[in-house]
Amino acid sequence: MDCKYIRDSSKRIFGILLLLTLATWSVSNPAAGITMVSVSGEKVNLRKGPSTGHPIIWELGKGFPLKVIGSKGKWLKVSDFESDVGWIYKNLVSRKPHLIVKMHKNSTGKINIRSGPGAKYKIVGKAEYGVVFETLVRQKGWVKVRHETGLTGWVKRSLLWGW
Repeated sequence: MDCKYIRDSSKRIFGILLLLTLATWSVSNPAAGITMVSVSGEKVNLRKGPSTGHPIIWELGKGFPLKVIGSKGKWLKVSDFESDVGWIYKNLVSRKPHLIVKMHKNSTGKINIRSGPGAKYKIVGKAEYGVVFETLVRQKGWVKVRHETGLTGWVKRSLLWGW
């Protein structure tokens, strides 16, 4: 048997095994590709572990964005915009994009919500740290958002966390 054939076959087998390993890892590990979700109900509990037997860490409102960093059964391990980590039942989240104001923590400052995607547009509202918005449109560093009150406008993307 030719040594070149053995070497080429070994490389092919190694390549196939590597691809299979990476594919399996990325499917079983949601953190491999960042997955974002948002809370789909009102007053949803974020827990210390993946069951209702674990203590409640936070109570989250509708639309609150979360980054999925793991899973166990029907539970998702998630992180929020302040890097708090907890577990949420999979049926209590959706893939509807939402954002949260991340600027002006520990201050009275507010971000501007504008009538168009740019600083030259009229201010139609303001929002403080922790306010949640539904994501409508993304455009060149700006995001058109809607608050649950109905207020709709544009916010500079860098002032928000989520998707």
